[in-house]
Amino acid sequence: MLGGLIGACLSCSIEACPRCSTLPALTSRRTGASLITIGADSHKRTHTLVALDPVGRRVAEKTVATTTEGHLALVTWARQWSGVVFALEDCRHLTRRLERDLLGAGHRVMRVPTRLMAAAQRGGRQPGKSDPIDAEAVALAALRHPDLPVAELDGPTREVKHLVDHRRDLVAERTRIQNRLRWHLHELDPALDVPGRGLRRYRVIAELAEQLAVFDGIVARLARAPRPLPPTHKADQRPGSRAAHPGPRHGTAVAGRPGVRSSRRGDDPW
Repeated sequence: MLGGLIGACLSCSIEACPRCSTLPALTSRRTGASLITIGADSHKRTHTLVALDPVGRRVAEKTVATTTEGHLALVTWARQWSGVVFALEDCRHLTRRLERDLLGAGHRVMRVPTRLMAAAQRGGRQPGKSDPIDAEAVALAALRHPDLPVAELDGPTREVKHLVDHRRDLVAERTRIQNRLRWHLHELDPALDVPGRGLRRYRVIAELAEQLAVFDGIVARLARAPRPLPPTHKADQRPGSRAAHPGPRHGTAVAGRPGVRSSRRGDDPW
């Protein structure tokens, strides 16, 4: 009678539960004690947390707001265990602030890829879909894959990435504006042919603005729509320079107005 209970999972109704028998126990690097794994299901307004013991049994759950006060309440709630590790789904647009606050509080944070979380959710015993079920799936994936990447505080590399991404967006926006303008010109008069890279030179833009002044209609108005003109040289960014206080000469790029001139052929208004 007792032989049939050997290896049975205390929290499951079947013998030798495959979920519990294959989970490696996460241990603390300092004390060697088993850690509680807290998985999170993050949304724009709330984080739902589920705590699992080393064999994957749910011991507690909590929902907090995605604010500094909510994160502080989460850290306070986690102090009831001697050692915890947080597992966050790797969607940093939702978890970046939580990740930063947990790292600042001295906690270890693991990043769980979405595919691993989905696989753990498919293998779960609890049917349906809810925030606690998703949070438990994240924690289970962290238990099954203890070698997942560990989060670190952002350094200067993220600032560089932001600048690179911003420049890429500006270049793409310039390309969209130029392409749209070329189609407007073709609709107004196919003879209004702008040479390649011509829209990067003030002289070409000024001549084009004069040619567009004779056209009427909404397409012509869109083609003549004013656009801001950036400084043409680093020296123009000094306080008191003409570019710092645009006058009639430095007002718009394509405006269909007199006075938009520049003697520099290589100037790039966009």
